[in-house]
Order: sequence, then C-alpha cells, then structure tokens
Amino acid sequence: MSTKSHLIAPSVLAADFAHLHDDIMMVNNSKADWFHIDIMDGVFVPNISFGFPVMQAIAKYATKPLDVHLMIVDPDRYLQTCKDAGAEVITVHYEACTHLHRTLAAIKELGCKAGVALNPHTPVSLLKDVLADLDLVCLMSVNPGFGGQKFIPNTYAKVQELRAMAIGVNDNLLIEIDGGVTTANATQLLHAGADVLVAGSFVFNADDPLQTVQSLKDIDINVQTL
Repeated sequence: MSTKSHLIAPSVLAADFAHLHDDIMMVNNSKADWFHIDIMDGVFVPNISFGFPVMQAIAKYATKPLDVHLMIVDPDRYLQTCKDAGAEVITVHYEACTHLHRTLAAIKELGCKAGVALNPHTPVSLLKDVLADLDLVCLMSVNPGFGGQKFIPNTYAKVQELRAMAIGVNDNLLIEIDGGVTTANATQLLHAGADVLVAGSFVFNADDPLQTVQSLKDIDINVQTL
C-alpha cells in the first residue's frame, strides 16, 4: 500500500477582493499547490468574475502555479492572453468548444497543460476521443457560475467512470473536482479517483484558512500498488 498524493487548489473567486493581496499571500504560505482562477464572461455562465488584468496582478505575487478555468464562450480567442497573464494550466469547457481537439493542441503549443471542464449534466464518455490528449479533466460538482453552491453527489460516480476510462489510455490524467468541496466529501472524492481538489468558500470563509487547507492536504488515501 502507498499514500496517494493529491493537489489542493484554492479558488480565488471566493477571496476577499478588497484584500486580494492578503489572500494571495495566505495561499502562498499555505500547503496549497495551485491557485485556481475562474474567468467568467457573463455569457457562458450567468456571472462575471474578473478579467486578465486581475489575473496578471495575482500572477505577480503568486508563488504557485495558476490553474485557469475559462468559463467563457469562444475560449480560443483568449488562449494566448491567458498564457501571457501567467497561466500554467488552461482548462476550457467541453460545452464551449466546437473544435475541442484543435483547442487542446493550441493550449499545448503555448507550453501550458491542457484541461477540459465538464458541466454536471455532461457525461464523461464524451471525452473518449480526446482522453489521450488531456493533462486534466475538471468535473464540475456544482453548476458553474457562482461560488458557495451545494455539492452534487453524482460527481462520485463520474469520477469513478472517468478514472476507469483513463486506465491504459492516459494513466497520468489529473481529475479535478470544482464546487462544494469540503473535508466532508474530500476523502470519498479521492477514493473515487480524484487528484485535484478546488475549494473556494470552504477555504476563504474559514476562521483559519491555513489550517483548512492543511486539513484538505493531510487526507491520506491508501492505494494498492502492483
């Protein structure tokens, strides 16, 4: 048996924007692995978060990689801008990409890790033909657009199905969970096959955000090794 390593990515969408520098420093000083950055356009999702100038400001002070989640229509138009603003991981939505394979290739040509996000109603089976081309799949465990929503339990089954699909096809695939993640469901998500936990309100609204990140990071998952 060995301990499965997993990543924690606090979602800056839940930060206090009036004290954003303080929250960036908190994540830098925490056991978190990535910053999760949600870019929303008010079209693909019913909300507008922040744009690339704010992302550039975050990148200036962040000491950890920026995991950028584009919840926007026509993401191809902004891939270079996203890279220039500091992204190391760029995730686009399956539902927003007419030519997904081409979009993923463009992300990799920029030197970034390529991810695809799936809304709660979108089956993981639709990724079969691009699975080998992916670095990451972000499974939305809430309907995208707003923080603080309730976790959708069907996510566990989607994680298991996706992990099974990836065996022998893309064994290095990272499965990321975004929405409603807490210590109450993190263990089950990791057991199901998740690798990256995005946590927003649970971290930034906590009395002790550093300890909250630590509690997510400290979850031990024993996996059988061959």
